[in-house]
Amino acid sequence: MALTGRTPLLALLGALVVGLAAPSWAGVLLVTLAVLVLAAVDAALAGAVRPLELHRAGDTSVRLGEQARVDVLVTNPGRRRVHGLLRDAWPPSAGAASQRHRLQVAAGDRARVSTLLRPTRRGDRHAYRVTVRSVGPLGLAARQRSRQLPWTLRALPPFASRRHLPAKLAQLREIEGRAAVMVRGQGTEFDSLREYVPGDDVRSIDWRATARRSEVTVRTWRPERDRRVLLVLDTGRTSAGRVGDAPRLDACMDAALLLAALAARGGDRVDLLAYDRRVRARVEGAPAPALLASLVDAMAPLEAELVETDLAGMAATVLARGGRRSLVVLLTGLEATPVEEGLLPVLGRLLHRHTVLVAAVSDPRVAELADARGDAATVYAAASAERARAERARLVELLRRRGVEVVDALPDELAPALADRYLALKAAGRL
Repeated sequence: MALTGRTPLLALLGALVVGLAAPSWAGVLLVTLAVLVLAAVDAALAGAVRPLELHRAGDTSVRLGEQARVDVLVTNPGRRRVHGLLRDAWPPSAGAASQRHRLQVAAGDRARVSTLLRPTRRGDRHAYRVTVRSVGPLGLAARQRSRQLPWTLRALPPFASRRHLPAKLAQLREIEGRAAVMVRGQGTEFDSLREYVPGDDVRSIDWRATARRSEVTVRTWRPERDRRVLLVLDTGRTSAGRVGDAPRLDACMDAALLLAALAARGGDRVDLLAYDRRVRARVEGAPAPALLASLVDAMAPLEAELVETDLAGMAATVLARGGRRSLVVLLTGLEATPVEEGLLPVLGRLLHRHTVLVAAVSDPRVAELADARGDAATVYAAASAERARAERARLVELLRRRGVEVVDALPDELAPALADRYLALKAAGRL
């Protein structure tokens, strides 16, 4: 039995009456006893909560920042109406608008109670339990019972870079020749012959066709399709650092989703591997229509682990896949020790089999500190930031000399920059 706020108020009122009319301990005891009896009778007249049948329904996934709804269906098989409150408990990160709801269920009837959720963090959010409180007709006491009612709401990556997709698809159509723009590059497929126009690559001139015709003729080339793109998410320590309001890992996921959507539209096969010291997630062989759904579902529960990434193990896992030459996109950090001691020793094996592209998120705060000038403290901070930028530039140049493509951009710019580099590689036939 649970007491409501009316019960102590009634007891206080009774004590005041006794104190003013006939103050005595017997009067106080009598009032207290009367209040308790009324509360017990009120609880006995309340609708029973034990026989209530509770079921859940509603959304099981939602993009981060959007709103979801999870319902609790309450069926009352008893003979009395259940009137009171229902509390649907969720963790704070689920972003429940309200966890307490009014409940009115007539005998033999069913009610639906809805909880609106707007998760503040990516990943799985689990419901805790449901508590039903059935208040008596006097409102003094209630029957109460809590019950575990499992439900999981998965907050998916928001894919904020989706807005760049139409522009990148337009560029892809140009590369593929749908806008009458043909390119010549290593590994491209012959498409057709046409008349030479100023600006064409002279290496594309077909001299035999020119001899048969009265005009200079060039070959046009169509980029090959069905290439392989492997997205490798580093979920180790370097991805846990926050850049702005979110971890680096979230910006890398957003860039990976844009590249995956673009590559799938370009006819390429896209796979995903998330790794730190072991495989955290893997998506392989997903068909193009289901690719994005598979990727966001695999990425949603990922969290950066506070361990140093085993890059040798990551390279061995990539090489163990076998198959054709692929574009391996490694989304990781650019720090001296992990790059020089972890990545460089395994680059040779990767570059022998695949084209490697390293994508990293740079911190805008470093640029702000480097540009600040004012007092001695800001000057020292600027010097430290300049040193960090110079070290980062050295690492980028070191990787490029080894034959690695590098994209180093701010969080909001990483996704379009990575998509542009993919398009450039595809146009040049280097996938």
